[in-house]
Amino acid sequence: MMKLNEKLLLLKENLKKRNARIMIIGLGSVGNYLLDYLMSTGDENIEIIVVGRSYEKLEMDVNIVKISSLIRRQNKTKITIDASVDLNDVSTIKNVISKYQPDIIVNSSRAYSGLKYGSISWSNFRAYGVWTPLSIKYTKNIMEAYEQADSKAIVINTSYSDAVIPWLKTAGKAYPDFGSGNINHLIPRIKLALAMEYKISDWWNIDITYAVAHFHDVVISKEGQTEGVEQLIYAEYDGKELSVTDKIYAACKIAMPVDQKRNMMNASSNFEIIQGVLNAVRNSKKTRLHCPGFDGNIGGYPVIIDGTGESPVVYIDESKFSFAEMQKKNRESIYLDGIENVADGTLFYTDELLAKIKAKFDVELQKTVKFSQIDSVANFIIERIINKALNK
Repeated sequence: MMKLNEKLLLLKENLKKRNARIMIIGLGSVGNYLLDYLMSTGDENIEIIVVGRSYEKLEMDVNIVKISSLIRRQNKTKITIDASVDLNDVSTIKNVISKYQPDIIVNSSRAYSGLKYGSISWSNFRAYGVWTPLSIKYTKNIMEAYEQADSKAIVINTSYSDAVIPWLKTAGKAYPDFGSGNINHLIPRIKLALAMEYKISDWWNIDITYAVAHFHDVVISKEGQTEGVEQLIYAEYDGKELSVTDKIYAACKIAMPVDQKRNMMNASSNFEIIQGVLNAVRNSKKTRLHCPGFDGNIGGYPVIIDGTGESPVVYIDESKFSFAEMQKKNRESIYLDGIENVADGTLFYTDELLAKIKAKFDVELQKTVKFSQIDSVANFIIERIINKALNK
């Protein structure tokens, strides 16, 4: 698997000769929002390929975005539909990657579509990590196909990258370059809370450096508290540090929809990464964003995409905190999400999570999940936890 910095340099050279090709795998709510956001840029120098199983569904979704963006006078981007992909069949994914040779691949697929897993987990056992085998189920197939196609595309994963990307990396498999969402959803809340506290009108100029895993995105967003865990965060405005207190975290609890409209945030996170990559290679820009699972590390990190030099580079930002500090804090956070560790291609659940699952669903979930067991454990979770919670 080519290193990310090498992929960026290759992309920079390729885009001197042709348009950027962006492939969206799975056109559910995340994929649809992302397609709309990309079309809204009016960018004539990108091409979008949407892939899935049902041509009729893909065509209807693409048509509404195309017509809507044309009403706004923004439809300048070519869209291609390919309905030949079954995400349970690696060969079909490999074929479509080989056919279109995308520069950026966004995996927005879900093993159990139409369900926000958190709607079950938070009310029942306050931990999201149990769903990791479901989150990785299609990602592993996509990355296997990616290797078979000898792809050099930059890959963005949308589902629980805090643990999914490390699981792939420690198993010695190809893994996505970026994770979207999670930590990225919390930072805007903190900016708005700080703006209210310090009476800052241009809140977008508040700068935040943060390292934390998925659990705290949820507990701070839903409950406005940190579960007693000190946060590794630095905020500043106009060169002055801003104090991020418990009052700020409390103000992050704001009313939000609980249905698929929430996926506007994940799609926006994908959009931010794509724009950061394209601005680096096309316009020699430097961007900082926050990504879960970056470079196969557990949890979420501040990441720099820097295109100002001759060769674009991406790296974890250690300007405020050391990598060791960020690793430690992420492990504290993800433990509360039910993940004890991800190592040697194996996922380790916490004993606390197993006890909660047993008490709530009378299900004995295994302590460790090897890479070879992903599909069987994912099916077990659907049958014994999801279907029971949904009374199926």
